[in-house]
Amino acid sequence: MQSNWRVGAILGIPLFVDSSWFIILLLVTVSYGLEPSWHSAWGNLAWAMGFGLALLLFASVLLHELGHSLAAKGQGIAVNSITLFLFGGIASIDKESKTPEDALKVAIAGPLVSFGLFLLLTGISQIPSLPTPVGVITGSVAQINLVLTLFNMIPGLPLDGGQVLKAVVWKVTDSRIKGIRWAARSGQLLGWLAITFGLVMALFYQAFSGFWIAAIGWFALRNAAAYNQVTNLQEAMLALTAADAMARDFKVVDAGMSLRQFADTYLLEENRPPAYFAASEGRYRGLVTVEDMRAIERSQWETLPLSHIAKPLLSIPSVREGTPLTEAIDQLEDLQLPRLTVLTPADAVAGTIDRGDVVRAIADRLGLRVSPAMIQRIKEEGQYPPGLQLSSIAKSVIEEARA
Repeated sequence: MQSNWRVGAILGIPLFVDSSWFIILLLVTVSYGLEPSWHSAWGNLAWAMGFGLALLLFASVLLHELGHSLAAKGQGIAVNSITLFLFGGIASIDKESKTPEDALKVAIAGPLVSFGLFLLLTGISQIPSLPTPVGVITGSVAQINLVLTLFNMIPGLPLDGGQVLKAVVWKVTDSRIKGIRWAARSGQLLGWLAITFGLVMALFYQAFSGFWIAAIGWFALRNAAAYNQVTNLQEAMLALTAADAMARDFKVVDAGMSLRQFADTYLLEENRPPAYFAASEGRYRGLVTVEDMRAIERSQWETLPLSHIAKPLLSIPSVREGTPLTEAIDQLEDLQLPRLTVLTPADAVAGTIDRGDVVRAIADRLGLRVSPAMIQRIKEEGQYPPGLQLSSIAKSVIEEARA
């Protein structure tokens, strides 16, 4: 079922509206259309005013997210899209800023736009010749932008104030991960406070407003937890090397045997390993692949030895035992490989590593249980589970280390 509708693009950035945003459109239109003072003053025109106010709210949130987007683009960071949804909007930015100062600029850009709109619209609403309904709508949207500014500066992820807190802690501690951890924990605490306050308010004072505050708290709590999970993954990746994740899922075969003998002896095995390495005289001669065998005429299989098609270890994609796991993940994705060879300092084969091995190692590090069946499925499909963005997380860790 479709959830997002593309409604165009602005400055080259695709603009989407989530289906949940129409709830806001309806609520704002109805609440202002039925507002007693508006209805008594302008009758049915109040409904049109409520709808117009909802559209201006749409534009305000869009400009807020555009502020973040332009700040990111100014740093050479791609912005994939802007999406408006039930709780506001979100700019999908391709990667993190490289420094805490740059991160602060991106975080503060949205609230600055909202505050600028508050000042601008407040001034417009005071123009004497402005029709009264237009002045009322303009003043109301100005006040909403002030509320958006103050609300977004609450110091907890996923709010902009949380991003500001993250940048400040990052600057002080020289660790982006610590910045995220502090801001995420603050967001979780504020989320629980909002849920508690909202439910109490719903029970004893005003049901709708209370449940709305609780819903916002739940949204903040959920997103702060997601930030925490990403941070856990980053810390696990930083603590692991290729040796921690590799498996000895390969077989060493005689480099002198013929291609025919190799095919008859090993390729007909029911549970054959994914990788074969040819060796002779105590030395590895290279990697043997079925694809390279298929490139040889069958008539030559009887006479040609495996050493004829073995690819030298130093010429194939590989990592060392001490290579950070993040670099192994990045190489797997950049080269679109099913697996990598892990080499020892002496240029011998220590093991192989694929996406299933990566997931298993990270899960073990975090104390999570992943079934052998799921690991095997990841190995066979060559894909991480949906939503597990290990490649992008690894890339961000590498970029931070290089900054």
